[in-house]
Amino acid sequence: MGLPARTTVTSTLRVTLRTGAAACALAALPGCTDGDPRAGPDARPSATASPTPSPTARSPVDLCVDLVAYWVKEALVGSEWAGLDWEQKGLSNEQLVIHDDVLALARAKERAAGREAAVSFTDEETRRRCAAANGATGSSENWKPPP
Repeated sequence: MGLPARTTVTSTLRVTLRTGAAACALAALPGCTDGDPRAGPDARPSATASPTPSPTARSPVDLCVDLVAYWVKEALVGSEWAGLDWEQKGLSNEQLVIHDDVLALARAKERAAGREAAVSFTDEETRRRCAAANGATGSSENWKPPP
């Protein structure tokens, strides 16, 4: 009587791990190779395989626009998360000033021309202000002047 297949695999892995050849054992398992799944443990990816592109770094201006415009739009629609404070929103002191100014102007635009116009205005004005402030990343050691 032989051992069940699971016990044999477990015992083999246990021995393999003890001998320091864990990488070889794992590479031999289906789905553990970088190239052809039918290839053995020494298989390497083919030269024609397309590499995964690395993410591109975003500029401080783009990050400022994304962050500030997002929170202005959340406030315009009355989101429950719009009530978070500036630190919880991840805003710098400079971004908070841009947020507050753009939000006040966007609310006025919404009253005059509707929500769609206010959202469009938010994107444009936030981009303009974040670009003028080079991303508005400055902070004063998490200090905010009292209202």
